[in-house]
Amino acid sequence: MLLDAQLLRDLAKVPVEKRAITNLRVLNEAFDYPRPSSFSRGLRVDLNGLSILLISGTASIDEHGQTIHIGDLRAQTRRTFENIQGLLEAEGATWKDVVRTTCYLRDIERDYAAFNEERTAFYQEQELDPLPASTGIQAILCRPELLVEIEAIAMFRTDPLE
Repeated sequence: MLLDAQLLRDLAKVPVEKRAITNLRVLNEAFDYPRPSSFSRGLRVDLNGLSILLISGTASIDEHGQTIHIGDLRAQTRRTFENIQGLLEAEGATWKDVVRTTCYLRDIERDYAAFNEERTAFYQEQELDPLPASTGIQAILCRPELLVEIEAIAMFRTDPLE
């Protein structure tokens, strides 16, 4: 069934629904950022039964906004994955819904092997197959004590297919 041209024009004018996401039980915003903050912890975009979560760079930050596991790349990596998991769960998603990550390491030459071991172990625990697409980048992170920061994109259906 073809949609008529006027209906298509009307649909093009409907704004895409989006809202900020967070999970303060496991991850709080950094208190030292200027207020109001200039970004959301993540955004949820809903498109005709498909939900997309765009999770901002996430690191080893606790529920009080403090960096934890200073100097321990493996523990920071694990906490970062757990923080992302908390954000996913707050929106009804899991790591199985993650389609892409971007991983920022303060020193990629020194830390990539250990980071990749932790990521592989975590993904195996989550029984991910296929694995998310991913990019690794060396970067100066927003706090000098952070060794890793990860962004994630998840996609999942909220309405059953008919």
